[in-house]
Amino acid sequence: MLKDITIGQFFPGNSVIHRMDSRVKIILELIYIVMLFMAQNFYGLAIAGIFMLTAFIVSGISLRMILKSLKPILPIILFTAALNILFVKGDNEPLLSFWIFEIHYEGIELSLFMIIRIIFLIVGMSLLTYTTSPIVLTDAIESLMSPLKKVKFPVHELAMMMTIALRFIPTLVEETDKIMMAQKARGASLDSGGLMKRAKSLVPILIPLFVSAFKRANELATAMECRCYKGGEGRTKLRTLRATKLDFCIIMITLCVFGFVIINNIAF
Repeated sequence: MLKDITIGQFFPGNSVIHRMDSRVKIILELIYIVMLFMAQNFYGLAIAGIFMLTAFIVSGISLRMILKSLKPILPIILFTAALNILFVKGDNEPLLSFWIFEIHYEGIELSLFMIIRIIFLIVGMSLLTYTTSPIVLTDAIESLMSPLKKVKFPVHELAMMMTIALRFIPTLVEETDKIMMAQKARGASLDSGGLMKRAKSLVPILIPLFVSAFKRANELATAMECRCYKGGEGRTKLRTLRATKLDFCIIMITLCVFGFVIINNIAF
């Protein structure tokens, strides 16, 4: 399960999506999120899903990565589905009734709608980190938030912290997997017993993980100080972000897709 967590990973490539301005990609992700929440029926979700699937195909990222990005959130999806099925009531007679619960057609429909929306949201957001390196992502976030510098907001520091946190997700996942394997080799039982026993078995994992995380943070801080890092003031960029005609064309295509979702809401 831990090896299936792909959040924060970057897969180098030379596709159209990889070559796009990272600032444009962040803006498109925001438009995509709004698009998903504006969709009020399955037709609207289908339009957003086709748009997202096309972007994945163009990026050259294996569709197998979609399934890998969904495995860690499978419990959340199932929990959300169960809540909607059991507690959403309808105007008609229930399809099934047991104990204090009633299952209505509206509950099943809403549950399916929410599952599809969550899946599309996670998969669409994953595409940003799959096709954008952490360094470029830092520059893009800092550039988009640069107007806040006028009110003395630490834009560079915030962008740096966000990107470092995102960058170290795969590292912490790998470290957790190593600790779990080491504990199992010593005879620890992590997958058996009741809920309380499993919770207690996590203590030998969490303590070394926290120690390792603080150690890495201290090493990173030392390395940045040795390189005379003093924040964003006076710093120059190795790569200058420039939006091309291709970026603007993709923005127009995305806005057209967003318009189709709005028209679909009005029509249906």
